[in-house]
Amino acid sequence: MELLRICQIEKYYGNKSSLTKAIDDISFTVREGEFLAIMGASGSGKTTLLNCISTIDKVTAGHIYLENTDITKLKGKELNRFRREKLGFIFQDFNLLDTLTAYENISLALSLQKLPAKKITEAVEQVAAQLDIAQVLQKYPYQMSGGQKQRVASARAIVTNPKIVLADEPTGALDSKAAKMLLERFHYLNSEHRATIMMVTHDSFVASYATRVLFIKDGKVFHEISKGSDSRKEFFDKIIDVVTLLGGDVSDAL
Repeated sequence: MELLRICQIEKYYGNKSSLTKAIDDISFTVREGEFLAIMGASGSGKTTLLNCISTIDKVTAGHIYLENTDITKLKGKELNRFRREKLGFIFQDFNLLDTLTAYENISLALSLQKLPAKKITEAVEQVAAQLDIAQVLQKYPYQMSGGQKQRVASARAIVTNPKIVLADEPTGALDSKAAKMLLERFHYLNSEHRATIMMVTHDSFVASYATRVLFIKDGKVFHEISKGSDSRKEFFDKIIDVVTLLGGDVSDAL
């Protein structure tokens, strides 16, 4: 079932004397339960695209529909409710609140939804078990490793069961072991819980965990490939082939 529909969106920055086109007439759809990776060189427009979908940024032209609601037209309380109830967002630099414990960071979104304390505790403990962070729930961010902080940020994003989880370079600040662990958890949430995930990355290895990869070049959709029945290694090789075609440095993985 179609969950997200992007229709001919454009995004300009600057003014008449100096206008930059960050997104140039992009259209695509995302199905419910899909794990989509978006790849592209620095400045290709991939993060701008994610920011427009997350309503952090506004499109200059075009429309974005989530469950047939045109989110480009939402304002005020409607927009706040949409962000709170439909979206989960994972930032590269975690964006955890330093004065709150991991438990409090994760439970904050549920508190805003005015859920009973018992249900909040149940939800936090369940997601902490899924992401293997039960042992850090009473710790503050400064007491955690980078991998633990990113998994807490991921737990905060998915605890409300959002319609779609948007992740911007979620492994960018992690070492390889922590990155692999986070990606395994993403795969688990996608395959076992049908979580819809849309992830921006420059890393071919990270993208190989997705079920489909969309390549962005100069603000346009350049190419896309689907995993299908391929193994992750076979899918990784196909991603590398497209990266090479794009003219990217494979060692830099786009």
